[in-house]
Amino acid sequence: MVRCPPGIRPGERIVVSAPRNSQGTQAYMATVPHGVRSGEQFPVLVNNQQLMVTCPPGVRPGMQVRIMVPTSRRGTSLSTPQEMDPSSSSSGSENARVNSHMRSPFGNQMFEVNVPQGVRSGQAFALIANGQRVMVTCPANARPGQKIRFQLPIKLSSDEIQSIKLNYQKDGWVRCLSTDLTFHWIRSEGEVDGQLKDSRDLTWAFERIAFVRELRSSATVSSKSKVDHSLQLVPAKEASLSTVVPAINNGTSLAQELSRYAAMPFQHKEAWFRQQIAKIQVPWEDGHIKINVRRENLLQDSMEATESITQGDMRKIFRFEFISEPGVDAGGVAREWFQLVSALLFNPDFALWSYSSINQMCMQINPSSGVANDEHLRYFHFTGRLLGKALFDRQIVAGHLVRPLYKHILGWPVTVADLEQLDADTYANLCKLKDLEDVEVCCLDFTVTEDHWGTAQTIELKSDGANCMVTNRNVDEYIQLQMRYRLLERVKEQIKALLVGFYDVIPEALLSVFDFQELELLLCGLPEIDIEDWKRNTEYTGDYERKGASNKVVKWFWEVVVDEFDEEHKARLLQFVTGTSGVPAQGFCALQGNDNNIRKFTINSIPEAVSVFPKAHTCFNRIDLPLYESKKKLTKFLTMAIQMEATGFDID
Repeated sequence: MVRCPPGIRPGERIVVSAPRNSQGTQAYMATVPHGVRSGEQFPVLVNNQQLMVTCPPGVRPGMQVRIMVPTSRRGTSLSTPQEMDPSSSSSGSENARVNSHMRSPFGNQMFEVNVPQGVRSGQAFALIANGQRVMVTCPANARPGQKIRFQLPIKLSSDEIQSIKLNYQKDGWVRCLSTDLTFHWIRSEGEVDGQLKDSRDLTWAFERIAFVRELRSSATVSSKSKVDHSLQLVPAKEASLSTVVPAINNGTSLAQELSRYAAMPFQHKEAWFRQQIAKIQVPWEDGHIKINVRRENLLQDSMEATESITQGDMRKIFRFEFISEPGVDAGGVAREWFQLVSALLFNPDFALWSYSSINQMCMQINPSSGVANDEHLRYFHFTGRLLGKALFDRQIVAGHLVRPLYKHILGWPVTVADLEQLDADTYANLCKLKDLEDVEVCCLDFTVTEDHWGTAQTIELKSDGANCMVTNRNVDEYIQLQMRYRLLERVKEQIKALLVGFYDVIPEALLSVFDFQELELLLCGLPEIDIEDWKRNTEYTGDYERKGASNKVVKWFWEVVVDEFDEEHKARLLQFVTGTSGVPAQGFCALQGNDNNIRKFTINSIPEAVSVFPKAHTCFNRIDLPLYESKKKLTKFLTMAIQMEATGFDID
């Protein structure tokens, strides 16, 4: 309860501070849910932790009770629930309490939301507000369909938040928690620059198409011990992910932990992930695996040995031995094995993998892998197990994957933009379609032509596709079918084998805390970056060309990279500009573009009025760096750009 101070009139703003107990407890106000009687308990969510509160005598549903909660044992006090601003209330709207563990020195921002169908007074429901996953408790007397208001801490001004929304959320997808404790993907859509987008606008449709791979397993009819797997792309909004890992917490949902750690820095995520892996690793005394291989037949021996291991044994401790060679595996032999075997697997000469169409540092699946190797699916299953075991054992592999494959492993949405790394020409042609007034002038049909070892093969994207011309009315379907084919169908069996092998080792739910850039860092490690080599092999264009490295803004850029960015941020900057954290063995002088020619790291100038954020052009290894007026602004917006791009925001 808040008492109006003397001299304060209705509509004026007041500041409310919750009392803090001097002995390490924090006071909270909780609303008694509908149907709860005196003496009965009801759950309350505080800082993503569920507490049980006993309803005091004489208290009825809808009334508020004061509870005292111990502060965090880690030394971080629990945040105080934010009180509503009296000046913001309006008729027909109710105030909701938001369960948030964030505290911001920049104040709060007001949000409005309609109460979902089926939600009762006192019941909590999940939603996304300003890119944050929050739980909101429905106020007393609020009904489904009625608007309620709540506040969230913000770290930026309203103008900055609006700028981010307009510049970064064109096709951003955010994972949120549903009431059934599964993760789903939702998307910010509808209004841009205050105008409602027309769903018939091809440019709008082009930007909003996204799919998520769906991997299903089922026991075969002939044998319950054998499992069949199916793989398909589904619209991103229809995809879901269980938050249960049977081997952890007795099979109860990890939704609260997964949601909390997904919002934390990379180092915190990895530390939590390692704790979970330790829970499912089989102790040495309960059994371990010895892998014996011949160095001259390393790849086949390793594949045969690993594929003979049961799924349950993949979480045992492995020890490696090269036959006829002395030495005890105390860690060094294992590191060598992972490096050598992964290098052989990803070697294009073995024909399982080929280079990305825009980046020779990244590997994509060779659609013709089955022609070159009859056992290619066994090798892809082995590749999945190798990558999963490397992640499980904190080992590093010698191969960077294209972005769509990391997304498939994580179950992230893939978009039209992901086509560029697989087929730059197809991506460029699809981009041109959205700008044409009449697509029929292109004379396209629903087919694709593949080159299989010198032989042209026509593949129909749908039934009778060869006789179906692409028109303005069906071009959206054409784009979606191209996406389905390029991102999955042409290599579906290979991807399915890889995913099944990977999840033989790593529970899928545990990966939901990471983004695709972080997964690359986990599997490939932080690169050893020679800053002086990077500087020597950087080109400058635009207003930066005349003075080059002596330009004031360029100096600030390198000072930030050298003095303020740690190894993770340097790697993220490389990912942001070049598409991967990898550095060529020959150094930065060997960076290539999408035309396979040398494309050095390039810093190009753009006016700050055009964009306050840096822009990346991964095809050309180029960053458009605004002409900032201060080093502080450069640091702020460069840091935001390399961190936010990973969450799916479009900044080109």
